[in-house]
Amino acid sequence: MSLPTTEEIIDDLAFFDDWEQRYQYIIDLGKALPAMSETDKTEERLVRGCQSSVWLKSQSQGEQLHFEVASDAIIVNGLLALVMAAYQDKSAAQILAFDIDGYFHSLDLERHISPTRGNGLRAIVAKIRALAEQH
Repeated sequence: MSLPTTEEIIDDLAFFDDWEQRYQYIIDLGKALPAMSETDKTEERLVRGCQSSVWLKSQSQGEQLHFEVASDAIIVNGLLALVMAAYQDKSAAQILAFDIDGYFHSLDLERHISPTRGNGLRAIVAKIRALAEQH
């Protein structure tokens, strides 16, 4: 299963009546992420600033950046799927131009996750943006 677009995610989440259903949808998105190999879960790929362990592997495929992500927490995998919907297989310019704060605001996300999860989400975004800037 491929990830839906950011627009589809916004529309899908708006369909649900309460946050319990939205959390389940986000968790299901996380389950759809391709599994990261255990050998790729190295110390240097660990994203600092996350409450849970989060690994990020990136590689460029022409102009596009491709990411592999994983977490040891089920809800965080869902949050990673939300981020991947925005950034996966995009050019560095597209990643840097994308309004991630506006996207998260549209999802009404930060009001419904803990502050430490919010900080971790920002750490992941910052790491991806730094990789795009280096590209």
